[in-house]
Amino acid sequence: MYLWSKLSSKKWEDAWEERFYGNTNAVIEEIKGGKSIRVQVYCKTEADAQEIAAQFGGSVRAVKSAKWEEPQDLTKKPLLIRDQLVLTQTVDPDAFQALKDQYAERVVINIPAEMAFGTGDHPTTATCLRYLTDYVKARGDEPWTMVDAGSGTGVIAIAGRLMGASAVEAFDYDEHAIRVANKNFTLNQADHIEAYPVDVFDWKPKAKVDLVVANLFSTVLQKAFPILKSALKPGGEIIISGILASQWDATREAAEDAGIQIADHKGVKWISAKGSIR
Repeated sequence: MYLWSKLSSKKWEDAWEERFYGNTNAVIEEIKGGKSIRVQVYCKTEADAQEIAAQFGGSVRAVKSAKWEEPQDLTKKPLLIRDQLVLTQTVDPDAFQALKDQYAERVVINIPAEMAFGTGDHPTTATCLRYLTDYVKARGDEPWTMVDAGSGTGVIAIAGRLMGASAVEAFDYDEHAIRVANKNFTLNQADHIEAYPVDVFDWKPKAKVDLVVANLFSTVLQKAFPILKSALKPGGEIIISGILASQWDATREAAEDAGIQIADHKGVKWISAKGSIR
C-alpha cells in the first residue's frame, strides 16, 4: 500500500473535504495547534498515489499492509434525490442494472469514487441536484439547455442531460476533473454534453442557455456572477452552491449587484440557492 499526504492550511479544509467527499480511502486530520491540516489518501498502487501527487504536490510513501486494511464494502447506499434521481457509486455492472430495474421511474446515475476524486454527492452537490429536479419539474415538456460551471465529476451535467436538457455545456478549471467527467458521461450513456477545462474567469459562453448551475466557492462566485449571467437567456435561472454560511450575505449582495435575484436558499454550514435574471 502507498500513502499520499499533504500539509495544508486549515482555511482550505472545506475545499479538500469537497474534493475527496465519498472517497473512503481519504482522511483529513487537524494538526495540533489548529492552524494546519494533513490530507491523506491510501492507495493500492504507487502509480495511484503519484497521480494525486502530480496534481496537488505532497509526498508519497509505502506503508505496511498492517497499517491499513481495505474495507470489505466501499460502496455506500444509493442517495435518493426527490422522486427523480438515484446516485450510486457501485463498480459492479450487475448491481448498477439492478438499481435501474428497482428504480425504473427514476434516473439512476453511477459515479464511482476515483483516487483523486470523491463520488459527487457532497452536500453542496446534492442540494444543487434537488434544485435541479425542481427546475425540471417546473419546465414540464418545454425544451431547455444548461451550463454546469465547476463540473467536477460531471454528476450535475449528467443529471441535467438525462432529465431532459437538450444540450449541456460543462467546464472545470481542473483538466483531471474533465477526464473523470468524460469517463462518467460514457458510463452513464449521457451524450450531447460538451466538457472542457477552463477557468471560469476565462470562460466565454458558447450559447445562451436557460439554466446555469454553478457549484463554486463563494470567493469565486462573487466575482464570477457577471460572467455567469452573460450565459443566461432573458428570464434564465441560476443554481449556486459551495457557499459557506458566513459568506452568504456577501455572496447574495454580489449576485444582486450583477442583476441576479435570489429567490430561495437552503443550508446550515453550506448554502445553496436559486435565482433568476429579469
